[in-house]
Amino acid sequence: PSFRELMQRINEYLASNEADIRRQNTTLVNALQEMNRSTPATSINAMPLDSARQVLERNFDTTDGGFGEAPKFPHPTNLERLLRHWAHSRRDGMEDRRALHMAVFTLEKMAHGGLFDQLGGGFCRYSVDNHWVIPHFEKMLYDNGALLALYGEAWAATGNPLFERIAQQTAGWVMREMQAPEGGYYSSLDADSEGEEGRFYVWTPATVRALLDADDYRLFARRYGLDRDANFEGHWHLHVNRTIDQLAEEFDSSRATIEAALARASDILFRAREQRIRPGRDDKVLTAWNGLMIRGMAIAGRHTGVTAWTDSAERALDFIRAELWRDNRLLATYKDGRAHLNAYLDDYVHLIDGILELLQVRWRSGDLDFAIELAEIVLARFNDADGGFFFTSDDHEQLIQRSKPNHDDAMPSGNGIAAKVLGRLGHLLGETRYLEAAEHTLKSVWSGMESMPHGHTSLLQALEESLFPYQCVVIRGSGEELEDWRRQSAQPYAPARYTLAIPGNMNALPGDLNNRTGTGHTLAYICNGMTCGTPVSDRDLFLRQLDLQR
Repeated sequence: PSFRELMQRINEYLASNEADIRRQNTTLVNALQEMNRSTPATSINAMPLDSARQVLERNFDTTDGGFGEAPKFPHPTNLERLLRHWAHSRRDGMEDRRALHMAVFTLEKMAHGGLFDQLGGGFCRYSVDNHWVIPHFEKMLYDNGALLALYGEAWAATGNPLFERIAQQTAGWVMREMQAPEGGYYSSLDADSEGEEGRFYVWTPATVRALLDADDYRLFARRYGLDRDANFEGHWHLHVNRTIDQLAEEFDSSRATIEAALARASDILFRAREQRIRPGRDDKVLTAWNGLMIRGMAIAGRHTGVTAWTDSAERALDFIRAELWRDNRLLATYKDGRAHLNAYLDDYVHLIDGILELLQVRWRSGDLDFAIELAEIVLARFNDADGGFFFTSDDHEQLIQRSKPNHDDAMPSGNGIAAKVLGRLGHLLGETRYLEAAEHTLKSVWSGMESMPHGHTSLLQALEESLFPYQCVVIRGSGEELEDWRRQSAQPYAPARYTLAIPGNMNALPGDLNNRTGTGHTLAYICNGMTCGTPVSDRDLFLRQLDLQR
């Protein structure tokens, strides 16, 4: 039949079956709404934390790291869960080295694979094989924000220089290629250029040989697999094939000599690659994704001491506040000078998360005030009376169903991040409304955490911080001494600690922070949950009290 005839038949069917169709629609809507409903738990416990650890080990790839079979995704929330599990076990005196190994081994394998851009930095979306060698070449901001934070934390936890280098290269790529002059972060790079996936990234031995001298080529080829068979449609995608130690032995050279030669060769190839036609860039600025990268820059900058990354995060936050904050409401997207679309739960909570991490590196009163404004809107506009938060606000365009994002997907779940940031703000400010909302969220999704804990690792982080309240350190003082105390509190990896270094002359702070008054000298207020000890003014005593929590 023609299109006109088809439309006539549809119209006739609707006219003759309208009552049945309306009943079916009502049944469907009720079923969709029922999917959001669950009986909240009356209490919560640590069982899902241990269950997630067990499931992750069962799914762990002992050969190549990661979880499950190809296609393999980085799953940064799972790796962060393992790092946090290890840190918690160490504090309890029963160190779970296996949890640490699973996280670190996976991070090493991804860093050495083709998932990571060995020349330009940054991670691609996923690997099409089990070995992290050939990726889908698209680069996403949200992946790299989460992974930048994770490599910064892994560096703090282990001191492995590989993790510091990967953080440096990833942050460098973001600032070089993904940050707008105005400050916001762009969304993604396409997988293809000139109509071919990966064309921008792959090489042939002949091309590389023409760029390098003979000795450097031989070394580079051994390092990155150019002396082996092609691995991508007749071309070679770079991945680490020999370790530095293996090359040092093979070429009878020191590690320093090998590393210098590889750095020299990589720089030559990078500059040559820059002359190619580049993959397309999606230059939208998305609020939620920017929140993830602000968080990543802040965490990595805190652990490595690279102030340029903190500066980058501040520029992005300032851009969002200037361009995507309108009439005390957040907008979701910005492009070509225009911000639009009501922000979603993910936009609010990921931005709050980024702000809270940024405050641990550098205090700005306006940033905390902004985070509180955002949190108040989350409570007022997204709250579900049965616990947890809807993806859309109560004044959003009417949809068939208001979904509630509980399960981690490509990004951490909105409800997981909401429970975490509200819990942190609640402890920091002494605001019981935030603490109650966080607890109600956890109780409302308890059945999901029990049945599939490894799919709710963002919520598990909030659960852990609810059951075992973290140490909150507020330092008042000035100058280099204030910064020194802040740095000491930031190292080593201590995920159960939250630190603010606030200049002593700052007054009229929100909530309980106003009780952490400054004096003429450096002073630290150390609280465990809602219980606070006597302020500490002696640096050695301060360090000893921090050590008790490491």
